[in-house]
Amino acid sequence: MKTDDYFMGEALKEAEKSLTEGGIPIGAVLVKDGKIISRGHNRLIQNDSVVLHAEMDAIENAGRLNYDDYIECTLYTTLSPCPMCSGAVILYNIPRVVIGENKTLMGAENMLGCNGVEVVVLNDIRCRDMFLKFAANNSEIWDEELKKVGNTTEVK
Repeated sequence: MKTDDYFMGEALKEAEKSLTEGGIPIGAVLVKDGKIISRGHNRLIQNDSVVLHAEMDAIENAGRLNYDDYIECTLYTTLSPCPMCSGAVILYNIPRVVIGENKTLMGAENMLGCNGVEVVVLNDIRCRDMFLKFAANNSEIWDEELKKVGNTTEVK
């Protein structure tokens, strides 16, 4: 049986893909019945997009699932999801979100929990290291993205 660590490793592969494309290294996978049904990675820079966060990309790439499919899913994401991505999780009734790490940036985890979503934080050092390295080497890109969403949380 595949574990949360296994699926987080797959989400990390998506984060690496974004980094290779010149984007922000955040990745996600959507899992149903122990199988990855879609993958996504942050495409804000690559697509000049305002909404293609990794979680949104993974949900979009799953296609139009029905209610019974969504309620059987877990979303794995390398970084704590923002309010937009958390809203999509709530909208589609995804009951469980596994987060790689939330120390560098805290998203809307409280919003998820208040809406009955199980939130698991792995504190995966691989996710933290990848993101911190990106932020240190690309501070102007990351600072600009934070300004766009009105978030002044600093990377720690």
